[in-house]
Amino acid sequence: MAEIVLMPKLSDTMTEGVVAEWHKKVGDKVESGDLLAEIESDKATMEFESFQEGVLLHIGIEAGATAPVDSILAILGDEGEDVTAILEEAKKKPAESDKIEATPKADAPVAPKTPVAPKTPVAPTPIPAPVESSAPKTASSAPAVLNDGKIVASPLARKLAEEKNIPLSQVPGSGDGGRIVKRDIENFIPGGVVNTSESFYEEGLNSMRKVIGQRLSESKFSAPHFYLTQSIDMDNAMVARKAIIEAKGTKVSFNDMVLKATAKALKKHPGVNCSFLGDRVRYNDHVHIGVAMAVENGLLVPVVRFADQKSLQDISAEVKDYSVRAKDNKLTPDDWAGSTFTVSNLGMFGIESFTSIINSPDAAIMAIGGIKQVPVVKNNEIVPGNIMKVTLSCDHRAVDGAVGAAFLLTFKQILENPVLMYEL
Repeated sequence: MAEIVLMPKLSDTMTEGVVAEWHKKVGDKVESGDLLAEIESDKATMEFESFQEGVLLHIGIEAGATAPVDSILAILGDEGEDVTAILEEAKKKPAESDKIEATPKADAPVAPKTPVAPKTPVAPTPIPAPVESSAPKTASSAPAVLNDGKIVASPLARKLAEEKNIPLSQVPGSGDGGRIVKRDIENFIPGGVVNTSESFYEEGLNSMRKVIGQRLSESKFSAPHFYLTQSIDMDNAMVARKAIIEAKGTKVSFNDMVLKATAKALKKHPGVNCSFLGDRVRYNDHVHIGVAMAVENGLLVPVVRFADQKSLQDISAEVKDYSVRAKDNKLTPDDWAGSTFTVSNLGMFGIESFTSIINSPDAAIMAIGGIKQVPVVKNNEIVPGNIMKVTLSCDHRAVDGAVGAAFLLTFKQILENPVLMYEL
């Protein structure tokens, strides 16, 4: 008997999905557990395994097409079975539901619901995966090559190059740092000449970008943001980091130290470690820090759980693992759910300071700038100093200015005296 396979809901915020690729075609035998298709949700592309078995009788959503959650993805059944009646019945259901409840127009504003789970990340990344640049490249550009001779290319670009039998060594990369991305393979012309005419290209918003735009807008326009900026003397942190690397053999980063100091400060200031839930504020005893990361098609915020209970080395290892899996599209919904506070770091790009939009329902997010050497006054003398600026964005519905300022003061004290990271 024929069975319907529906478009799955792969994340709490997913309302529609894109079939990135089919791994079976009509007429193929499908066993339970077989890889049926790759589905692009609002946050990642995931492999979708069949829970049913039978012959693939019908594909309801072609590769590259977008459809709402619970749409007919496919129909499995016995070979030669007629699915016409099933499809006709499915067409009637939306019409009947329309009579019961009118749905809003696509361009009509929809009041945001009370958030009950973490939303899509809203801040730039501390550990970015390269993002495609829109700047045109010429045929004379060279692909990015690492010290070990490996050419830097996205997984999708490598796959397309292999399918088209295009040597990556001949492809100029237009991504960050010369990284080869999908469009470079699609536009590659062997022995092509440089085009000096003006040109551009346009891309439709993918699922992730759509949800990022929606969640950013909801947060920015509904939450009354205010901002607090603090300058931190990083001299002692720099000395401590060097000593830790030499003693432990673990290459911890300044961002790891920021996360550890943040966790300690949040534990002391639960008034910042909170979530605004519409008609109430939730004050969290646990400390789950979201770490904003850029991926090729958008942003993700994997969560370091119980960060206050983890060592600096454990935090460092966990963030490195998240970074690798984010670049490879291997993060799962469990990885980015449940943050109580978010940290966004653009210091590695030389950004001195910036403001971030709150990752609702969190009530605060902290933007980390780069360490800059500037003249400072110590003991009544002007000497070189290493200063890092941080900006705390707070939702004034849940956090008051004095509460946010007290948190920043504790955070500053911990980073300026790194031994405090290890106090119980």
